[in-house]
Amino acid sequence: MQDRTDESLLGAYVDGDRAAFRELVERYRNELLHFLMRFLGSRAAAEDVFQEAFLQVHVSAESFDVSRRFKPWLFTIAANKGRDYHRKHGRRTPVSLNASIGAEGDSQQFVDLMEADLPGPDDPVLDAERSRLVKSVVDSMPSHLREILLLSYFQRMPYNVIAETLQIPLGTVKSRLHTAVATFARAWSAARADAGSPPAES
Repeated sequence: MQDRTDESLLGAYVDGDRAAFRELVERYRNELLHFLMRFLGSRAAAEDVFQEAFLQVHVSAESFDVSRRFKPWLFTIAANKGRDYHRKHGRRTPVSLNASIGAEGDSQQFVDLMEADLPGPDDPVLDAERSRLVKSVVDSMPSHLREILLLSYFQRMPYNVIAETLQIPLGTVKSRLHTAVATFARAWSAARADAGSPPAES
């Protein structure tokens, strides 16, 4: 079962194999939950949306084209459910983003994070104050910029998969990510200045 592709598992479920659906749920439990926890700011909310997303997969399984990739389809559903949650419950609560962006005085920019071989977001951080600032900056960003950073950095999705997931053109992905990185950079500099940190050398 574990050697089968996502698409073949969904096809098997449509044909009546309930175990195939359970395998898909377990296969994406950690990855999708982590994304939703960062996007929604609450484990309880993430678990609710996770269940809603897979309920939608169940309802729409027969209409899925198995020649396409399952993961972007799943994340598209989850992202839409997450946006619905935001609309119903208002602004999200702050998330815990345990990601370092370099040592003090380092000129590393956020865009470097998306290509660097960094520890996972859930690994212990060395600098709690820097982590708090990163959390605060990302949380303050508009939702459409925040979600594209989450998909690109935390999920490490390539541009074409992000485009399919968010159902936007590839050019929009690139321009929106550029805007998100620039927005983060400006807010990060301001946050560091407010916190009394010396500006990073260029």
